Amino acid sequence: MNKDIATPIRTRTILEKYGFSFKKSLGQNFLIDTNILRRIVDFSEVNENTGAIEIGPGIGALTEQLARSSKKVVAFEIDQRLLPILSDTLSPYDNVKIIHQDVLTADVQGVIDTEFTDMSDLMVVANLPYYVTTPIIMKLLEEKLPIRGIVCMLQKEVADRISASPGTKDYGSLSIAVQYYTKAETVMIVPKTVFVPQPNVDSAVIRLTRRETPAVEVQDENFFFQVTKASFAQRRKTILNNLTSQLPDGKQKKEQVLAALNSAGIEPTRRGETLSLQEFGKLSDELYTYFK
Repeated sequence: MNKDIATPIRTRTILEKYGFSFKKSLGQNFLIDTNILRRIVDFSEVNENTGAIEIGPGIGALTEQLARSSKKVVAFEIDQRLLPILSDTLSPYDNVKIIHQDVLTADVQGVIDTEFTDMSDLMVVANLPYYVTTPIIMKLLEEKLPIRGIVCMLQKEVADRISASPGTKDYGSLSIAVQYYTKAETVMIVPKTVFVPQPNVDSAVIRLTRRETPAVEVQDENFFFQVTKASFAQRRKTILNNLTSQLPDGKQKKEQVLAALNSAGIEPTRRGETLSLQEFGKLSDELYTYFK
């Protein structure tokens, strides 16, 4: 068994060997606790038939644990300075491929088609760079990739928003967007003390299990998301005020907005954060007749 990368001493040795300095702009924080990494892998339920996609492998701490448990790991790394380090630290594993690309501009489906030809179980497992967590998650979900789900570490505050329920302060358009595609649950809280350098906030591991079909069936997906965004534009405002001020020609169509709320059985004085996904689905379909 090879020595784990994610111990404080081994991490320091690797960083010193390559004279690596952290780039704040890339949100680099490396985990130095092997137990937490193993738990992340456990939560993802990867096995010898699973293809794992990682984003931001750093010096390979999580990559190594994934390589030991899954059939193959493909990791996207944006920072060129990490490529020689990864080539060194992951040399014992022949089932790892590093792609030097920004995942946000990468053709992930193309990579899946090329790299995971014989694998039907695919999981995204990552310690995501905090500054781009939301765009990465939304890209993976909106592109409707053939993945079973995503297990990722992110800022606790973002995890709270993603897994929030209606009527709570964290519930918003991000909760709805992610829960529309997946079942979201926070599975572990991770203290800031187990990273180098230490971030300013605690982290959480979230597990998103892709739904076979979206949580609600709507006539137009883009319009549904437009309605949910509009409904949270100003949290203190009623749903009626937000929709009339945010939807195109909403002010002129106030009567229609009222009619749609009425048909959907939603009080115009309610606030966006009190509506469930199902209510938003119903409302967006009612509004769609007037705004399409």
